[in-house]
Amino acid sequence: MPTPQQKAQRQQKVEELCAATLRALTGDAALHYRGRRLYAGARPLPMHAPHLRVDPAEDGFADCRATADGMALRLLHSDADLHRKLCPTDPVERLVFELLEQLRVETRVPADMPGMAANLYERFENWSRAFYRSGLTEGSLGILLYTVAQMCWSRLTAQRVLEETEDYIEGTRVSLVGALGTALAGIRRHRDDQESFARHALEIARIVGERVRAERAETADEESDKEDEYAKSGFALLLDFDDGQDAGDGIAAATTGASKVFEDAALAYRVYTTRFDTEVAAASLVRRALLREYRERLDRHIVEQGVNLPRLARMLAAVLAEPARDGWLFGEEEGHIDGRRLAQVISSPGERRVFRQERYLPHADCVVSFLIDCSGSMKAHIEPVAMMIDVLIRALETIGARTELLGFTTGAWNGGRAYRDWMSRGRPRHPGRLNEVCHMVFKDAERSWRRARADIAALLKADLFREGIDGEAVDWACNRLLAKSAARRILIVISDGCPSDGATALANDPFYLDNHLKDVVARREQQGAVEILGLGVGLDLSPFYRRSLATDMTQGLDNTLFSDIVQLMGGRHRR
Repeated sequence: MPTPQQKAQRQQKVEELCAATLRALTGDAALHYRGRRLYAGARPLPMHAPHLRVDPAEDGFADCRATADGMALRLLHSDADLHRKLCPTDPVERLVFELLEQLRVETRVPADMPGMAANLYERFENWSRAFYRSGLTEGSLGILLYTVAQMCWSRLTAQRVLEETEDYIEGTRVSLVGALGTALAGIRRHRDDQESFARHALEIARIVGERVRAERAETADEESDKEDEYAKSGFALLLDFDDGQDAGDGIAAATTGASKVFEDAALAYRVYTTRFDTEVAAASLVRRALLREYRERLDRHIVEQGVNLPRLARMLAAVLAEPARDGWLFGEEEGHIDGRRLAQVISSPGERRVFRQERYLPHADCVVSFLIDCSGSMKAHIEPVAMMIDVLIRALETIGARTELLGFTTGAWNGGRAYRDWMSRGRPRHPGRLNEVCHMVFKDAERSWRRARADIAALLKADLFREGIDGEAVDWACNRLLAKSAARRILIVISDGCPSDGATALANDPFYLDNHLKDVVARREQQGAVEILGLGVGLDLSPFYRRSLATDMTQGLDNTLFSDIVQLMGGRHRR
């Protein structure tokens, strides 16, 4: 059985491939996946039909690829504004209308792409078979919606309905033919004209909606209502994008939402006071004797892991280093003539090793900054995280890259002095961030690992961990990177959860800090000067970071984990 980390990694790989397919088919470079959802830039795109709902961690790649093909056709051949304008408000009617529009665009497959047509055909059949075998067609609403889907798909694609269920739906199909006949002919005839097609699709949706309402009015049987709701949930279209998606039994995705306070302020983040904010050297907060003890413990555990450091350095060099001129190679048989050997040419005419060539060696002209979430929940994971970072810093310095290690927490729990100051001033509404932030420097980019090795061990001091204001920390870390000259600047944020500060959440709303983090990351990604990567510890951070990796530190550190991290650092455009 695959581990949760293996499932999460497979899901991320599948999403990368599907996003690449979408970008190639649509020409839209902003398309990518985050948290199992498709985004165009910072705007989420909902899935429009039940047969496009897949779980990359569980479903086959062919199903995921068909979903990407279907979404690409929707983006290319459907006018979203017109569709939104015509869409009915009744939930059942809207469900049917959304499904029909998706089926319409799937008939627009180019003639020179038979593979795409085969993907979509197989995906609809797989979904139909799974829907039937799940028992969802046993309720009156389930059989009605399923039969309408089969009839419309068959009419639009000129294919037979699913053979396995053909006899099962025949009675419902016959009862619908008289009412839907004209509209079914219309959707077939006008499938290339969205507005004309919509008139017939709305008629089908209206007829289905009326049947559902009439049946509900005739029966007040509670058990029947439960069956209908069960069928409708299985037929769900994610009409409201707030609906979550099942994460399966793999690594969970970070939970986030919309902040009304943040949106009402025109996405302007507020800080109540910066008077108590601090930036400190982390080692100054730990006694030197305790630091030595922590360092010895860290070294002992790293040795037990048996990580192949030279191999890791070669892998990092392959993705980060670029050839740089480094002097000359002498005594070569071709190249530039070496003036110092002209006498040898005269004295030994047969000697050919009188040339020189430029020497190029791989050099990593980059700065890599590790930003650690020092919130309370990270205490449980900090030992393997500290070992991982220590190994990565050593390997990066081996190839000539500069590194720094930063952390962020708060000066107190539940607001501290900033919160008390706010209380004494009468608790004004929506004060913004309401705690005293503490940014810690464990290792500066100008210090080598050898000189900073003891300071890195300060990560193991448990009472440094309180709450986390992620957005401001990412901004701070990016500004530090921008102050350093390098061809490439990489920030790796390591966290096991969402931004969290009790005082700020109570005084504003629960997702205030989440929305600020997303705003900061989006702004920095648009600027492009710093590459921001998310490394989730037991959590999928893709709702916040476009390039991310979910890890399971409970399995220990191995070469596979480091290989995944290297691939994350090497991919400039994930998804």
